[in-house]
Amino acid sequence: MPAEPAHSLPWPQARPLSASFFERDARLLARELLGKVIRHRCGPLWLSARIIETEAYYLEEKGSHASLGYTEKRQALFLGGGHIYMYYARGGDSLNFSACGPGNAVLIKSAYPWLDPVSPSASLAQMQANNPDDQGRPRPAEKLCGGQTLLCKALGLKVPDWDGRRFDPQRLFVEDLGECPAQIVQTTRLGIPAGRDEHLPYRFVDAAFARHCTRNPLRRGQVEGRDFYLLGPTDAHR
Repeated sequence: MPAEPAHSLPWPQARPLSASFFERDARLLARELLGKVIRHRCGPLWLSARIIETEAYYLEEKGSHASLGYTEKRQALFLGGGHIYMYYARGGDSLNFSACGPGNAVLIKSAYPWLDPVSPSASLAQMQANNPDDQGRPRPAEKLCGGQTLLCKALGLKVPDWDGRRFDPQRLFVEDLGECPAQIVQTTRLGIPAGRDEHLPYRFVDAAFARHCTRNPLRRGQVEGRDFYLLGPTDAHR
């Protein structure tokens, strides 16, 4: 994929994903986003989180927002790959990226805080301040981004700021740092009402982080081949 012009990079070694990266099938995009790092600048700090759980959505299936038809609010879903679609759910904000084809997208379901020289301990402290627990105490790192609204709250992502927009390397982008899951769990999506294609296995989880995602697909009682599939990084999606 073509690199960003050097003058547009927030630091010389940054590796933001290009718009063309998102121009792929939603299920493939959902898998390829696992291991990528979301970077969001809040004041002087870059807040960062590694994507560990995604869900794919298509125009033609009943579980998607796009299946309800085009509206101005949902326009980002019908634009080219790499547009940001945000909405309110469960009392908080949710983050989605458009994929190849009108109405197709990937929901970023959960992530794990990422620390490096760009996002040091001060960034983690800011994320914990953004998203305290019910008693106002800092959440442990493993629980900070374990759900779509917790993720947005920790990273300071808000619907009014980003819905319908493109990525901005100076403020918000997804970076490829070479992290690739050794094994991926494929299973059904969460929160889909009965009769709205709730059976479709369009949820993908980095197996190494399964216990930190919205709901552990490898928890006791789940059976491989019935409740989930285990995929290698190069296996064809189902």
